[in-house]
Amino acid sequence: MRRKRGRPIDGWLVIDKPSGMTSTDVVNRVKRLFDARKAGHGGTLDPLATGLLPIAFGAATKTVPYIMDGTKRYQFTLRLGEARDTDDADGAVTETSDVRPTDDAFRAALPAFRGDIMQVPPVYSAIKVAGERAYDMARDGRPPDLPPRPARIDRFELVARPDADTAIFEVESGKGVYMRSLARDIARACGTVGHVAALRRLRVGPFSEDNAILLDKIVLNDDNAPASPDLLLPVATALADIPALALTEEEAGALSHGQAISLLDLMGRIPDAVDPAQGVVRGMDGGRVIGLCRLEDGWLRPDRML
Repeated sequence: MRRKRGRPIDGWLVIDKPSGMTSTDVVNRVKRLFDARKAGHGGTLDPLATGLLPIAFGAATKTVPYIMDGTKRYQFTLRLGEARDTDDADGAVTETSDVRPTDDAFRAALPAFRGDIMQVPPVYSAIKVAGERAYDMARDGRPPDLPPRPARIDRFELVARPDADTAIFEVESGKGVYMRSLARDIARACGTVGHVAALRRLRVGPFSEDNAILLDKIVLNDDNAPASPDLLLPVATALADIPALALTEEEAGALSHGQAISLLDLMGRIPDAVDPAQGVVRGMDGGRVIGLCRLEDGWLRPDRML
C-alpha cells in the first residue's frame, strides 16, 4: 500500500494573500512548504484581492464550513466611469459613463443594499450552470444569464472619497456575497457604472489581521526541512465565535462515539447565545474542545467531532 504523501499536521494558518494569486495557488504553496498531508482554505478570494485567507490543515478542515458561514469584513475601492466584464480591474471595458455621484448620492443609495437582499453574481464567477463554471462559459463567449441569489449585508459604508473617480467602501457580510456585484450595483444605483479596482478582506469569522502572516515570511528551515507547525493556530481557534457548552467527561465520551444526549440532562447549561436557526454549540470537556454538536428535536447530537 502506498504511503500518503505529506505529514499529518493539524491547525489553522491565516495568510495575508498577495494580489495576483488564486486561493488554490496559495493553498498548494503552503501545503508544500509545510509538507502537509491535507489542507484547504476557508473562503475563496479573487486573484486581484488581498487580505485574509485562512488555511486549514488536517483536523481543522472539519471546521471550514463554520469559517465560511462566519461574518466577513471587506474594504473595496470602486473606480467610477468604466464597467468591466469581470466587474473588476482585470476585465475588459464594456461601458463608460461621465456621471460621478456625490458622497450624498452614495449614502442615499446604501440603505437599499443592507440587510437581506437579492444579488446577481458576476458572470466571471465559479457558480455552476448546467455543470459548467460560469467563468468558463464567459471566456468561451457564452456568458450565462445568472439569476439573483439571496445575500446578507450587515454593514455597507462609504469610508473615503480620494477623488471624483474613486470611492472606498467597507462591508460586513455573510456567506457567498460578491463584492464585485456590490460595486457594480451601487454604481448603477447612482446613475453611473464602475468596477472594483482593489479589494481587501479584513476579517473572516474569528480571524483578524492580527492573526495574519505574509506568504513570503513562510520559509523552509536552514536544513531545508518543512516549515514549523509552531506557526499554526489551534484547530479550535476557528470555533471561538460558536457558543460553548460545558460537558461532563461521560457526556463528552458519548458524543465522541456518536451517541446523542437528551437536552433534559443539559438543562441550565445550554448557552443563551445559541443561534436558534442553526442550534450549533461548541462541546467542551473542561478546557478541551471535543467538537461541534447540534441541538435538535430535544437532543444534543454530534455534528463534527475533533
